[in-house]
Amino acid sequence: MLPGNPVIEVVNVVKSFKTVQAIRGINLRIFQGQFVALLGPNGAGKTTLVEMIEGIQNPDQGEIFILGKKWKGNEDELRKVIGLSLQETRFIDKLTVRETVKLFASFFELSDARADEIITIVGLEEKKKAYVVNLSGGQRQRLALGIALLNDPKILLLDEPTTGLDPNARREIWAILHGLKEHSQTSLILTTHYMEEAEKLCDHIVIIDNGLILKEGTLDELLGDENKDQPESGGVEKVKNLDDLFTVLTGRHLHE
Repeated sequence: MLPGNPVIEVVNVVKSFKTVQAIRGINLRIFQGQFVALLGPNGAGKTTLVEMIEGIQNPDQGEIFILGKKWKGNEDELRKVIGLSLQETRFIDKLTVRETVKLFASFFELSDARADEIITIVGLEEKKKAYVVNLSGGQRQRLALGIALLNDPKILLLDEPTTGLDPNARREIWAILHGLKEHSQTSLILTTHYMEEAEKLCDHIVIIDNGLILKEGTLDELLGDENKDQPESGGVEKVKNLDDLFTVLTGRHLHE
């Protein structure tokens, strides 16, 4: 376990929508500098859990602490330490990349120099005078990630940031996040349907389905736990990857 207090702590959280119980008693702790993949099929409860961590939704039961504080009464302070990047972020088409980043920087009272620094970090220097409407999908996602990083967040929440991108664009996003991990103490929660993405970026994996955490740990721990009791021979195929593991646990593939 990582040292120190968790930057995010979810304690016995329950959340329902009419007759659907989306989250059914989840406990989760995330520490400084930890990159966590939140995996599960559509409808597993990932988005609901992340929205409660973001402060968008409130739990019906249980508590969520961000840096040891509840959202209620601390909204302004906590929003300054969180960065968000959604699967599809909409910008003003007729603003340039630099104008867009400067606009969001102004919300945090950050300088133009910080805006230019972010443009460099996400590799959009050659596109800083280009209108957003003319950016490719990968460039838009790099712009969205840059905006999420403007305030040097202690916590970064990424909701399927590379869905729909081609392999090269996906790897460009990965490279930015690898750099973040090497040079900062930011904690990341990443929701994704890409097994390779979770394996390459994250040091802790949480598998969720039907509003419950089924298993969590490092990739080696998860695969090792599932395989340790299986005989070396006897016709039982070893669990080789996350999708195999999820199929064993739920009877479904992660991409379903």
